Amino acid sequence: MFHLETEVDKERRALLFRRLRDDNTSRSPHMSALRGAPEADEVPLDVWALDAEGRLAAGLAARTWARWLHLELLWVDPAHRGSGLGARVLAEAERVAREDRSCTRSRVETWDFQAPGFYRKQGYEVRGRVDDFPPGVTEFTLTKEL
Repeated sequence: MFHLETEVDKERRALLFRRLRDDNTSRSPHMSALRGAPEADEVPLDVWALDAEGRLAAGLAARTWARWLHLELLWVDPAHRGSGLGARVLAEAERVAREDRSCTRSRVETWDFQAPGFYRKQGYEVRGRVDDFPPGVTEFTLTKEL
């Protein structure tokens, strides 16, 4: 018999992560080769665009891992949308990932009402879609060769 709990438990979550990582490492030669390599560490990558007064005009939060850039957040102030600022911020993140962290690919998830067209213009290709996530919205996964 098992007792099920639904509380958030940081220690158990960390244990779960370690056990899954260990299982993945033992079952995949690719994951095993990655383990301990410099690119195995997840490293945050942020890019900030500040206006003349030092206010945030755009920002990007991402991380690099296994020679991939994973874009998590990209926002441009409405006053600066359409100016190319978002493309500049994205290009800088890709440059740092490619030149400083040896990344060869990038990925992003975005909703249909957000920016799939923007990412396509930047060379990203749709690799997947999930309809009704959340209900009434489509989520896209896009990737790009760096």
